Amino acid sequence: MDEASPAREAAAEAAVELVEPGMTLGLGSGRAVWAVTRRLPAGTRAVVASERTRELALEVGIDVLELDGTLELDLALDGADEVGPGLGLIKGGGGALLREKIVISAARRFVVVAEAPKKVERLGQNFRLPVEVVRFAWRDIRRRLSSLLPDSELRMAGDQPYVTDEGHHILDAPIPPSADPVALATSLRAIVGVVEHGLFLDMAELALLGRDDGTVERLARD
Repeated sequence: MDEASPAREAAAEAAVELVEPGMTLGLGSGRAVWAVTRRLPAGTRAVVASERTRELALEVGIDVLELDGTLELDLALDGADEVGPGLGLIKGGGGALLREKIVISAARRFVVVAEAPKKVERLGQNFRLPVEVVRFAWRDIRRRLSSLLPDSELRMAGDQPYVTDEGHHILDAPIPPSADPVALATSLRAIVGVVEHGLFLDMAELALLGRDDGTVERLARD
């Protein structure tokens, strides 16, 4: 499903060390999470945030559960496209941001599993912000987004618009350097037609950032 990376593998190994017997996990999406998933023992209980993660989890013998309102997850493990100050994150490069945010919100703890180059001085430094929107009138939603996020583009999958697991489109937009992430997140959620955005703020308690030499940088939220 993906090529091995020493940094990613180191972060994944550090994440698995946090998993205790009897825990119910939340597993996000992306290559770092898939590296974690491959290391989990058969019989581990987990909720997954994407169909691709579900396929791999079943392949390695994980007991995949649904968020049916009867359980609270002990630990969510997920990757990030950027890790900024205060463990603010940009997520959604793989298109699963809505389900990922739901799974993380259902967990007592959330730990980021990523590679050291994902660490940035400001969110939006190297990665565009994904905004998940309903397909109906998406062009008008993009117009109304323009005051906050100029130059947003519809994500494509080949010659067709990308469609999320929940049936929505994604607009990717550069974040203006002067933007305040907290204010931006609040304003985005107020726009009718926006389903979710890729700013994950005040959610992670720890980031495990693997390096190419096999070591792991641990960043804890203040």
